[in-house]
Amino acid sequence: MIKESAKIFAGDLKNAFKDLFPIIIVVALFQGLIIQAMPTNLISIIIGLVIVAVGLALFIRGLELGIFPIGEGLAVDFAKKGSVFWLLLFAFTIGFSTTVAEPALIAIADKAALISHGLVDAFWLRMTVALSVGFAIALGTLRILLGHPIAYYIITGYILVVVVTFFAPKEIIGLAYDSGGVTTSTVTVPLVAALGIGLASSIKGRNPAIDGFGLIAFASLTPMIFVQVYGIIVYHFMDTPTAVQTLMSEGGKAIASTYTFSAYDTFMALIGTIRDVMPILVVIFFFQYMIIKKPVAHLHKIITGIIMVILGLYAFIVGLEMGLFPIGESIALQLTGMKNNLLIYLFAFLIGFSTTMAEPALLAIAIKAEEISEGNIKQNILRMVVALGVAVGIALGAYRLVSGDPIHYYIIGGYILVIIFTYFAPKYIVPIAYDSGGVTTSTVTVPLVAALGLGLAENIEGRNPLIDGFGLIAFASLFPMLTVMGYGIHAEYYKKKKLEQSTQKGETL
Repeated sequence: MIKESAKIFAGDLKNAFKDLFPIIIVVALFQGLIIQAMPTNLISIIIGLVIVAVGLALFIRGLELGIFPIGEGLAVDFAKKGSVFWLLLFAFTIGFSTTVAEPALIAIADKAALISHGLVDAFWLRMTVALSVGFAIALGTLRILLGHPIAYYIITGYILVVVVTFFAPKEIIGLAYDSGGVTTSTVTVPLVAALGIGLASSIKGRNPAIDGFGLIAFASLTPMIFVQVYGIIVYHFMDTPTAVQTLMSEGGKAIASTYTFSAYDTFMALIGTIRDVMPILVVIFFFQYMIIKKPVAHLHKIITGIIMVILGLYAFIVGLEMGLFPIGESIALQLTGMKNNLLIYLFAFLIGFSTTMAEPALLAIAIKAEEISEGNIKQNILRMVVALGVAVGIALGAYRLVSGDPIHYYIIGGYILVIIFTYFAPKYIVPIAYDSGGVTTSTVTVPLVAALGLGLAENIEGRNPLIDGFGLIAFASLFPMLTVMGYGIHAEYYKKKKLEQSTQKGETL
């Protein structure tokens, strides 16, 4: 048993190193050929990358043992219980509790409060986003129960986002678009995916591939509407600062901060990870024992899985802080100082692709997509297609920031393309494509992309960090939807062409 577990973990570890390889190549390429200087903390970076790989391996094994089974089990039990009220309350509570403590959201909210001089309140921004995600997961769950096509909801949501954008103050638009990307955390995504797939599997007439995915898409969409409405209230009904100041010296230091290892910080990172996961566990076990009133099957395996997820996430975060963040952020700042826009776009493209390939939330969804589609969707191809979408999105977002164009024209154009692609894409790929936009912006991508956006806005003349610094995460969420649906359209075309060729061959014979 121990030998078998060690063998499985060794395989997971090997895959984790393979996933990190693109990031290492990008960083080494830019550091050696473009910056032409060796990083001062090279040993720390190497140790950090090893810790990240171990963390990823533990995380994936923990998902398989703990999070996926308990999420799907709860969904099946709720379906059997037949109480729509308790199911929707569970969905809302999961959405709210996982978002309110999301580290990426806390970081973005604190940054927004600092740049806006407190006009955007960090606490109320987090509450607004958490409420919107709770509402989104409940609405997405109701959609599965009713059996409505997801496209109607998502397209209606995009139209609402666009309409509200024309009334929202320009200072809040980029932040609102980014809020949709930072809500879907590394633990939330697998649990919510398990809930949707478990529910679709246990209701007669539902298809897990078509109906089970899509909850994450709802969680990425509604914060854009809620935060813009919050911005309208704040900027129109409260005292607006006379001038929005930029974070020149302080912001630059904040972004380019150097991480130093200390036992205290390492311990606090573990406590922080437990704190982030704890609301989810409280909600799960409360509903399991108090509402479903049924013991958890294979409890020891579930607990082992949850511990592995916590330790994996903890190792992952520590490794990122030691290895990737300092070097990624310093490269971003050095590139802005070199005044070569093409290098900025190239770095944005490559860092978008490489960080997405290492994103744990995307890996979790890809594994599930391959399983549910019975191998029709290959997890490695799906991840590469999503990573390509993120890369194109961040590169285009960097161009938008450098050129100073208003963000909403790009986003509105992107949404129009998403609606057109939805019409032509095969049904089975649409919900996965919508979810892909949410899972790309998580543990690895958000901090590096946010650092790049704010770094560019602070170092390019005439840019305002509050208006221009946010928005890259929105681009990273939007374009994977297009590339995944494009992949589905191409796959269907290729399949039909192959079928026609084999039919013609048969007729000739």
